[in-house]
Amino acid sequence: MAPEEIKPHEGGSEPDYRFTLANERTFLAWLRTALGLLAGGVAVHQLVPKPAAASAVLAGVCVVLAAVLAATAYPRWRRVQIAMRAGEPLPRSWMIVVLTGGLLVLIVAAAVLLVLS
Repeated sequence: MAPEEIKPHEGGSEPDYRFTLANERTFLAWLRTALGLLAGGVAVHQLVPKPAAASAVLAGVCVVLAAVLAATAYPRWRRVQIAMRAGEPLPRSWMIVVLTGGLLVLIVAAAVLLVLS
């Protein structure tokens, strides 16, 4: 059976429960990271008054990155679960690169705000 025909909880062979739970923990970690970024975006928007445009951009990047992470967490969990059931290699994720790049942008923007204020 091809991996795309298998559902996350049906077909294929049952993977070791430790791998299933590790996959679930990773999914929840992506969601916690998204929630933290959302909270950071709200905090920046509310607490960083000057310059207003820069803080709005910084808050916006946080919120957009949070939305991307939240939107891709479940599909990633599902692909990994299906691959484990099918005995296939685990799929690669570009989200690690996106998250790293997004955090680098946030760090540089925060540093610029600190220097300018």
